Amino acid sequence: MGYTSQDIKRLCKGRTEEQKKVIKYFLGGGGCLSSGLKDEEYDALVQAKANSMDFKQKALDKIGLDETQVNEIEPVHFEGYDFDEKNAYAKWGKDHVWRSTAYQISWIFFSSSQVYVYQYTFKMDEDSKREFTEEFFYKDITNFSTSSDTVDKEVLDKVSCSGEATYVRKNVDYNRFQLVVPGEKFYCSMKQNDYTERAIQGMKAKLREKKG
Repeated sequence: MGYTSQDIKRLCKGRTEEQKKVIKYFLGGGGCLSSGLKDEEYDALVQAKANSMDFKQKALDKIGLDETQVNEIEPVHFEGYDFDEKNAYAKWGKDHVWRSTAYQISWIFFSSSQVYVYQYTFKMDEDSKREFTEEFFYKDITNFSTSSDTVDKEVLDKVSCSGEATYVRKNVDYNRFQLVVPGEKFYCSMKQNDYTERAIQGMKAKLREKKG
């Protein structure tokens, strides 16, 4: 179980220097004395990539609407590490925070009759990305809520001074925003904070108004 030093070398082949650092941050490599990425340094790399594009404008362009057409309430913005991505690695930081190699950004817009969702997921250890749009009529939406989920991941446990890494399986507990329609649930990764709580309450109030 786990990754050998040869596995890590293979995964790093053809990657950028930053991607190699990310792989070693999640999987080990270099021994206990190596100066690898710290948790806060990894967060900074993720935020730099997240801030490198105007995702709100990308969302409007992809949906094909002007912001004046979707101003029923303020647009809602969620973002956070995506643990549901099948091939993403996870790590339990020294600050007791779970992180992933996948990061997801979602924008939700509200017209008088519909809800539009734009979602962009990128990986920090490779160049892949996933872009997605969807639209729902208020009358079809059952609920807006948060979902508490658990996924089983093989994660780095420790690295010896000789560079040998050991791994364990752990349950990653995390919260996501959930939009429910009959027969389907749509999820958005998010950081739970005052903003997301207020945003979800505002969405619920608008849904009650539209369905009332």
